[in-house]
Amino acid sequence: MPKEKDKRPVLITAGPTREAIDPVRYLTNHSSGKMGYAIAEAFLDKGFEVVLVSGPVGLSLTHKDLTIIDVISADEMYNACRAYFPLVQIAVFAAAVADYKPAEVRRQKMKKSGNEFSLQLVKNVDIALEFGKVKQKEQVSVGFALETNDEEQNALKKLFTKNLDMVILNSVQDKGATFGYDTNKITMINRDFVGRTFPLKSKKEVGKDIADAAISYASKQYALNKNHHDLHTI
Repeated sequence: MPKEKDKRPVLITAGPTREAIDPVRYLTNHSSGKMGYAIAEAFLDKGFEVVLVSGPVGLSLTHKDLTIIDVISADEMYNACRAYFPLVQIAVFAAAVADYKPAEVRRQKMKKSGNEFSLQLVKNVDIALEFGKVKQKEQVSVGFALETNDEEQNALKKLFTKNLDMVILNSVQDKGATFGYDTNKITMINRDFVGRTFPLKSKKEVGKDIADAAISYASKQYALNKNHHDLHTI
């Protein structure tokens, strides 16, 4: 990594997104944002400036080196990240972004009628995938994979299709982990196919583990790129 004074900010996404159906209804998921906020806190404790793009959560975090951008939808989260992604060396995509959104948002509250109701959905922007397309060689991206089956295979697929450097695998099979809990159990897998499984810990401790791993990986990338540049300037 560069010297302390030259550290670039870290971009982190956290929480769920809400995709509006009408003025009073929306699609969302069970994400509490606790993991993303714990990661942000860990980077702040290590002296980094952090930009936290947060979906709607019941959490608060304050720090002189923290910028929080509150968003609602996946589109808002993506647009907020676009301004900062080119400036960062590390990005952690911890938000649980809705995969789909309603094709049409009704202007008025829909009235109940009939026994059945159909809602047409369209695919949302895949934030990690979009930034993976423009990621520079000195940048490090970390993503999450919450899986119910074929866990490692699905996590590896996300790692490479989204051009991530590291994927954090969560399994809904693990008790006390994933959405809503104050604890989590993860497996980290990087592009070298090196995996490490951690025991169940508090999300604060898991946040530190993820920050440490991302910083270590970024340091190696920085050294490799610097050596490569030095060789070409000899």
